[in-house]
Amino acid sequence: MSASMVSIDKVLNILMKPFKYFFIFLCLLFFLLFSLNTSFAISIPEEKKISKEFMEMIQERAMILNDPIANHMVTRVGNHILSFLPKGPFDYSFRIVDDAVFNAFASPAANIFVYRGLITGLDSIDELAGIIGHEIAHAASRHVSESIDRSKYISIGSLAGMLAGAIIASKSGGDAGAAVMQGTMAIGQTAMLSFTRENETEADEKGVMFLKKSCFDPKGLLSGLMKIRATDYRGVENIPDYVKTHPGTGSRIGHVETILSDYVPLSDKAKCHEDFRFNMVKYRLLGLYADIEPTYNLLTTQLKSNPSNSIADDAAAIHYGLGLIYARKLMVEKALSHLKEALSINIFDPMVLLEMGRIYLLNGEPQKALNVLKGIERDPVMGLMARFHQANAHLELRNLLESKNLFNAIIDQAPSLYPKAYYHLANIMSLEKNPGDSHYYLGVYYSKINNNKTAIIHLNKALDSLKDETKIKRTKELLDQLKEKSAKDHKKN
Repeated sequence: MSASMVSIDKVLNILMKPFKYFFIFLCLLFFLLFSLNTSFAISIPEEKKISKEFMEMIQERAMILNDPIANHMVTRVGNHILSFLPKGPFDYSFRIVDDAVFNAFASPAANIFVYRGLITGLDSIDELAGIIGHEIAHAASRHVSESIDRSKYISIGSLAGMLAGAIIASKSGGDAGAAVMQGTMAIGQTAMLSFTRENETEADEKGVMFLKKSCFDPKGLLSGLMKIRATDYRGVENIPDYVKTHPGTGSRIGHVETILSDYVPLSDKAKCHEDFRFNMVKYRLLGLYADIEPTYNLLTTQLKSNPSNSIADDAAAIHYGLGLIYARKLMVEKALSHLKEALSINIFDPMVLLEMGRIYLLNGEPQKALNVLKGIERDPVMGLMARFHQANAHLELRNLLESKNLFNAIIDQAPSLYPKAYYHLANIMSLEKNPGDSHYYLGVYYSKINNNKTAIIHLNKALDSLKDETKIKRTKELLDQLKEKSAKDHKKN
């Protein structure tokens, strides 16, 4: 019996072993239901529907890292590579999964996911671009649709649930994701399998072709693959290829080496006109989101081996990461000391100034925060983040009008990125003796963070004292949506 005929019981048995959370996510997404007789087995509308349900499940469970700076870098890399491809049937998106796992994947309808651990495990923008280029090649070749049989074998809702379960498992340690996956699978419906070796070879070849035209060095894909092999998926190299998203890493390295053996950059190869600031973003992700103590030990060791008079950009990035780690350890003076050291190397660096302002605010120094943040409030990437911290600083100083105006502007521009703006507006309304609006904003805030029970309580209280007809209408509409969602969730359970 071929690997593609492996039973669901055997796959689930594999998934529940000690390293289950790694290969639940490794087998993420791509299902080959008993055969590959039909290329492009699902239609574009079907794939878009699966993608929509999948993304809703992922967003509900807060799996995506909403860091505007890191997201901007990943999206710019992806869009630059896409600029050399013809327009396809899907609108690509690029997102970061908030997990330390070293991997990336393409989901249905050209949604590309890069794990936080992949970015922090790589050493250059070329390596990141190489792996993103490979995932774009999977999407452009419609390998996703090849690996999903028609819905006569599995419902779209079940497939979306299995996809979500796999990604949830990578973050939760396995049990929650496995439960989601088992809950969506009817007996005998599916077996979960990964891309075939042929898919991987095609994606590598096309990825290299895209990268040759781009401003990135295609050798980055090769060194990225070598790092994947070096990690051995943290000791799970013996897992069968059919439960990996990217099988045959060793043979792929040999193939890519052959492809690049006579590589000479094209005369018209694109130039990278902007600095992607890979190192700073990498150490930002380490400093803000990685486990504190291991990261602290790593960065202090790196700093000792790379003092400030060595490679300046590396030293600035390490000081930046250490400053963020010290802030999480509540050692504010040391945090600010390292950030100032980074600033002495990269003068007026907006990434450093942004975090200095945030830490001054956390340390109860709102005026210092305002002074530091003033210089970056118009930055196209960090400006909105700076204004959010400025709004908090004005609230601390009881400059309620300035704070309220800033929070409202932030909500108008990016409500999903800054749900806490609603919470702070509720505090302002409370200070202004406006209980109706205070409960309204609290209701919206709790709905944004998926605490629907608390949201419903506050929205009902808001209706008791709201005067504004528009807000009354919005409150009733939101209540209806939350009650409907609660009923659906109750029915599922």
